[in-house]
Amino acid sequence: MAPTDRETVIVDRGGSGAGGVIIGIIVALALIVVAYFVFFNNSGGGSGTVDIDVPAVSVDVVPDGQ
Repeated sequence: MAPTDRETVIVDRGGSGAGGVIIGIIVALALIVVAYFVFFNNSGGGSGTVDIDVPAVSVDVVPDGQ
């Protein structure tokens, strides 16, 4: 029986996942910014007031005699 020919192919895909590291850092920074706005953007005080302008409504009511 003849010996089998075998070849070893080494593929260099370049880089060691630097793109994934950069995307991970961007996602982590985005989460930190969102957490800041959700938890620490209260600027003191536990409650606040909201001013809402409500137009005046006048209704003419005529009693029906009941």
